[in-house]
Amino acid sequence: MSRVRVGVVGLGEAGQIIHLPILDSLSDRYDITAICDVSPTLLTVMGERYRIPEDARHLDHRDLAAREDVDVVFVINSTEYHAETALAAIAAGKHVLIEKPVCLTLEEANAIIRARDAAGVQVMVGYMRRFAPAFLEAVDHVRSLNEIRYVRVRDIIGHNRLMIEQSSVVMYPDDIPDALKRDRQERNRRMTREAIGDVPPALVRAYGLLTGLSSHDLSAMRELLGGPPKRVISAAQWHDGNFLTVLMDYGEFAAYLETGADGQRRFDAHIEVYGQSTSLRVQYDTPYIRHLPTTLTISREDADAHSETVIRPTYKDPYTHELEVLHDVIVNGTPVKTSVEDSIEDLMLFRDIIQAMQANT
Repeated sequence: MSRVRVGVVGLGEAGQIIHLPILDSLSDRYDITAICDVSPTLLTVMGERYRIPEDARHLDHRDLAAREDVDVVFVINSTEYHAETALAAIAAGKHVLIEKPVCLTLEEANAIIRARDAAGVQVMVGYMRRFAPAFLEAVDHVRSLNEIRYVRVRDIIGHNRLMIEQSSVVMYPDDIPDALKRDRQERNRRMTREAIGDVPPALVRAYGLLTGLSSHDLSAMRELLGGPPKRVISAAQWHDGNFLTVLMDYGEFAAYLETGADGQRRFDAHIEVYGQSTSLRVQYDTPYIRHLPTTLTISREDADAHSETVIRPTYKDPYTHELEVLHDVIVNGTPVKTSVEDSIEDLMLFRDIIQAMQANT
């Protein structure tokens, strides 16, 4: 099997707990050849852990992208830098995996598409929940429903740190320059303003929740239901943008999103599709503890009997499935499902949700 050489940009929580260990476990498909982060400490520690030579540890993502021994760049740094990092990698002729969200503005997303097409490389957005076998099975079952009556999308979870502190050891560096911290904050303010206008602080935080946690839910909802909603009927936020409710119109039925994060150690993330006599529920678990299964529960009413079937295709985590697909995309040219064009549908839906919130105030 052809091994793909990977350069990883961003060594934070997701890099340490998810991407680097999974890449290492898929050593028949991938070889980590270079890493990049703005923290020299993280470069040293992760470089030693994953056997990366000192001359392949970079503070500047452009230096990593220029390397001849990198085939694909993993863009898992802060969202504010996604587009800049991806564009540099594409300009260097590299394939790209961008963690969700692809970026914060439509202008950035379109720039990535133009650059990708000009360079002839592959760009895939990291919506790992859409690669879980239970989810893919649910897509097939939804297509067979005679009708859909209602859809509920729920993602009420405890803050990530509550899961991480009991299951992983993560290094949080203290050597990131203050100037870079200020630059990230300023980029976020500017890009958010470009995306949704000059809105109150609570709606800025709501947009952050949408582009972060809710991008998983809404992206999966779109695939499961065959596309985006016709319109956002209403939307509201509470607790300074940290909890959201959204009602969406799918024509013959409505979809309802409820999402937020708090101080309880639980992860209630699911999509439930209600038909006339059958309902389907895809249940996810925290990605910060590997190999927790995604399940599909099918509830049916047949004659006088009610039945529930729980399907657990595998214990393999969705991230691993996603990276197996990425390898096939790069090596065999398999079409990209979670493309930048697909991700733009989320950015447009986020914008419509914020506009509905403004109308509700």
